[in-house]
Amino acid sequence: MTLPPSLPNALHRRDWLLHSAAALGSLALPAQAQRAAEERKPRLVVMMLRGAIDGLNVVVPHGDPAYARARPRLAIARPGEDGGALPLDRLFGLHPAASPLMPYWQRGLMGFVHASGSPDPTRSHFDAQAYLESGTPGRKGTPDGWMNRLLAGLPGPHSASRALSLGNTPPRIFAGSAPVAFLGTGPKALDPKAIDQARLQRGLAKLYAGQDALSQDYRDATQSRQDMRRSLAQARQRPGGMQDEAPSRDPSADAGAPSARSFAADARRLGELVRADAQTQLAFTSVGGWDTHVNQGGASGQLATRLGALCEGLDALAQGLGDSLQDTVIVVMSEFGRTVHENGTGGTDHGRGNVMCLLGGPLQGAAGGRVLGEWPGLEDRALADGRDLAISTDFRHVLAPLLQGHLGLDDETLARVFPALPARDAPALKLLRS
Repeated sequence: MTLPPSLPNALHRRDWLLHSAAALGSLALPAQAQRAAEERKPRLVVMMLRGAIDGLNVVVPHGDPAYARARPRLAIARPGEDGGALPLDRLFGLHPAASPLMPYWQRGLMGFVHASGSPDPTRSHFDAQAYLESGTPGRKGTPDGWMNRLLAGLPGPHSASRALSLGNTPPRIFAGSAPVAFLGTGPKALDPKAIDQARLQRGLAKLYAGQDALSQDYRDATQSRQDMRRSLAQARQRPGGMQDEAPSRDPSADAGAPSARSFAADARRLGELVRADAQTQLAFTSVGGWDTHVNQGGASGQLATRLGALCEGLDALAQGLGDSLQDTVIVVMSEFGRTVHENGTGGTDHGRGNVMCLLGGPLQGAAGGRVLGEWPGLEDRALADGRDLAISTDFRHVLAPLLQGHLGLDDETLARVFPALPARDAPALKLLRS
């Protein structure tokens, strides 16, 4: 390995080597020695569905007569009919491809907030995703992401592995000054890197033999990478690996996110890593492939296939979390919804209101087993811009009670995470058990 000539002294060499190791896939995760003694902590996992999933065909408003009229080819039938939705309540049902999630609903571990989303009216994937990740809808100049601000404001001691991002591209939601550990996706995440070579390990061990903070960070990262590779290797040996699917029609909408089928293969590993490290409280991942302008399908077809893989992945994530699911809330959201009426090419176009999914033990006795949020209806007079499901719940009004009631944020810290959060006209959503 040749050092750049611009790094002449030993300190710069050490910095460069450590940063190169991180870029080559090492994770700054703490050793396992103190894990058993760590107190169980509340955890939050956020998943972004990039490309704008059709929430009306995920949590189906079969009890609204305008739904079937607007979608003669794409509408999901009522519960009990051929290819019908799985019953949730008198108004809503779940897409039949989402059947892996029904046990969580029946146990009171899953809930939904319909007609939710960003108040900004953009139909640009790029802008809408940026607003969801910055937490400042309509404000393009925000330099950091709301999960990084959350990380900086969490009560209690901080560690390098307090936040974990699964993906091959650093997400905007974690942009900021607080440190975040990154893990790549797919089977190549297990491939040996330069940092794993024995000769380099011996050299780095000598270079970082001191007691300074940089040396301690390196030792923690090295031990933790070894732990991570063992954990991932065990997960890889399990049956059920899946091949990737074709990319979406608009790769820019996916922003580098893996497909639902790829996520299904990685999800259990993510859950196991979060469970194995008692320090980890925040995690983020994203899944692409939801920009269904053409041949979307109804009970079967393109959306159904991807949704089935996504739900298998969510089930695998929950299983990977194991007992720690009781202390974890998983939030699934997308940048915006899709038009109420199907288009002429068998799909749906960019819309507004969507559905947010919540999963985890803390929901029992509150949001679990319920579809929350004010339903504005699908009659023409109720639609946003005459074409879309209207937004009755700002996505931040779903996240805010989770950050306070679950993660323990005070009002001052919440105001930093979501600056200029508008007051909610209706009572706050009851998402968590008392």
